[in-house]
Amino acid sequence: MLDQGEIGRFVITLQTPALDLALCALAFAALAFLARGPASLHTARAATGEVSINLTLAIVDLLFVAPALAFTLAEVGGWMQRSGMALAFDWSALPSWAVAFAVIFAGDFIGYWRHRLEHTPPLWPAHAIHHSDTAMTWTTGLRFHPINRFTTALIDTTALALLGFPPWALVVNNLVRHYYGLFIHMDLPLTYGALGRVFVSPAMHRWHHVREGAGVGANFATVFSVFDQAFATHHAPGPCTAPLGVPDAIGRGALAMLWWPVRVVIARHSPQRGGRST
Repeated sequence: MLDQGEIGRFVITLQTPALDLALCALAFAALAFLARGPASLHTARAATGEVSINLTLAIVDLLFVAPALAFTLAEVGGWMQRSGMALAFDWSALPSWAVAFAVIFAGDFIGYWRHRLEHTPPLWPAHAIHHSDTAMTWTTGLRFHPINRFTTALIDTTALALLGFPPWALVVNNLVRHYYGLFIHMDLPLTYGALGRVFVSPAMHRWHHVREGAGVGANFATVFSVFDQAFATHHAPGPCTAPLGVPDAIGRGALAMLWWPVRVVIARHSPQRGGRST
């Protein structure tokens, strides 16, 4: 049994992310209203069902996935330090702003290729959960399967640690990618104009989530669109109005989404089915 002190600490632990979600909701709602006016309210009402699923998955992440992931990353980091695997580059020789830019740029390069990997058959069933949102809002940035969360954090953080970035820089990268990632999932027709050739805009990322046709297999970066341009995966003709989602029959509700990758693995190895389900 938990004593009152332990219960109190647990409640305090939950209050910070809950407050963060509340502040994000207020900030993004205000931004959407400024950009789209009353139409943003109609969009929000239409997305209520999927937003509830996204928030449910966020709660599952908070209670179960995040603690397990923090423990895993700590163990991996400790093993890397004991093994001396990190590159011996002295980032302290550079000013803090340069290190911050370098870690975000390197993190987006690593994230670009990790994201492309998530669109291959082995990792797609877990990543498909993120793409299954048909009414994209900023909460789509919270719709991730636990498997996807682990592959993202382990690949990105481990790769940056191998480059010798200090812990504070890893935190900066995570914060920027998290909040900017939420922003580019908003239903905004922003293209950034000429700056869209440098940074990923909400309109550009929306094309990445189209159900079929132009945009599928494009726009894998989160912050810098230069990576998609460099590797011929850039597609941003303007604001996206195409249907969103995936053709996979994932089912509705958070439980169906958590079970979906397991269903795919079972189907792939079933003698009766004898192949992939995606």
